[in-house]
Amino acid sequence: MTTDLTTLTVPELQAALKDGATAEGITRAFLDRIAAEDEALGAYLHVDPAAAIERAAAIDGAGTAGTGLAGIPVAVKDVVVTEGVPTTSGSKILEGWKPPYDGTVAARLKSAGTVLLGKTNMDEFAMGSSTENSAYRVTRNPWDPERIPGGSSGGSSAAVAAGLAPWAIGTDTGGSIRQPAALTGLVGHKPTYGSVSRYGLIAFSSSLDQAGPMARTVLDAALLHEAIGGHDPLDSTSIDAPVPVLAECARRGAEGDLSGLTVGIVRELGGEGHTDGYEQGVLARVAEAVALLESMGAEVREVSCPAFDLALPAYYLIAPSEASSNLSRFDGVRYGLRVGDDGNRDLDEVMALTREQGFGAEVKRRIILGTYALSSGYYEAYYGQAQKVRTLISRDFSAGFADVDVLVSPTTPTVAFPLGSRVDDPVAMYAADLCTLPASLAGVPAISVPCGLSDDLPVGFQIMAPALADDRCYQVAAALEAAQDAARGSRFLDQLPRRDAAAVGGAA
Repeated sequence: MTTDLTTLTVPELQAALKDGATAEGITRAFLDRIAAEDEALGAYLHVDPAAAIERAAAIDGAGTAGTGLAGIPVAVKDVVVTEGVPTTSGSKILEGWKPPYDGTVAARLKSAGTVLLGKTNMDEFAMGSSTENSAYRVTRNPWDPERIPGGSSGGSSAAVAAGLAPWAIGTDTGGSIRQPAALTGLVGHKPTYGSVSRYGLIAFSSSLDQAGPMARTVLDAALLHEAIGGHDPLDSTSIDAPVPVLAECARRGAEGDLSGLTVGIVRELGGEGHTDGYEQGVLARVAEAVALLESMGAEVREVSCPAFDLALPAYYLIAPSEASSNLSRFDGVRYGLRVGDDGNRDLDEVMALTREQGFGAEVKRRIILGTYALSSGYYEAYYGQAQKVRTLISRDFSAGFADVDVLVSPTTPTVAFPLGSRVDDPVAMYAADLCTLPASLAGVPAISVPCGLSDDLPVGFQIMAPALADDRCYQVAAALEAAQDAARGSRFLDQLPRRDAAAVGGAA
């Protein structure tokens, strides 16, 4: 029997490999789909078919395909440093740069035997919510090509949703895994801060950045998370704790028994009296998801977290402040773009010309904002106050988790909005991360799982848990996913209108 390998989940691909399919055949299937569809979609910035096929063939030759993750293709956001592979962070200032080493996430994926399909598009230096800030191309949403795929990990979300990768790595600073996952109908998890190494992630905001999985199913996300998580001595913020057993928690959650679990609906994130800016279709799907959790035995109650109302302004002081420091390394001297070095200009002139041409408008906006917030006379009034708000948000989480096991909310206030509709309104663009920012500021884990459609576009349901309780996120998400799939009779992404793709031979 023939099947389109690009439609299979990771456990199904693992089974296919054990049943006669090859890593090279699976890799070619995804590369063929990329070649056929990505020119219009814009999910990838760099694909090297020859290198991917060579890697897959080597895995086949070693006889390891089908063992663990060996032979499974993966896409990686272009913010993850990969040895010898162009890594630009979506910016012209790093165009053509090939790193001399692998970041820890890339190294762990390589060690697990995965096959790198390519590097995915993103908002420049992860600064954006729509992937329209990429210096190279616009990425489109597979559900509606005239709408955004979310951001900054929009390339990863579009690739997985469209079948151009079985799963992908994204990074989340203020919601950049969960928000694009929600808008494209994927599962996206932001791990507990410090539980996945930041070594080799091109830094935006060091106290917030986290890499994590984006996948078609909760189990797929859990398997990818287990592969990249764990302590790393190369990262000073890495937590010295074992990776929770996430895949098994997802499998248990799919059994649908949530007896004894208490779910808290966050009043400030679309709850009663806080619906301004939230689409009614989004709120309706979230309410239906909560009812499903209750039907599986969960106790549901409302929880108030007052400081969450201040997350948006606090984040847009803290993150730009850290960015203004982190991006100072891009000076036109050590690596990347260099402009104006004709022997007649001094270092300051070369640096200014390089940054003028190398950085995009949104990056410049955030550098200026962050530098101002850190400047003498304004530090305590802006950055200092924002850090105090961050503490209040963490306290609200602690108080909430004293009464409930998980907190839930919409992942985004709206479904995917049209391309170009918010590019001239930064405040409206920033509001796309309204629901995801609190968990980022507090460093707690949070997952987005699809919970239905509104206007034929995906709606995301966010589940947040205490620090290092990532397994709780996967358990509840898997229960919800299984209940919805059973009611629908199919997986969520089966509803996505797909282009015809040539079937590729393999074991079904």
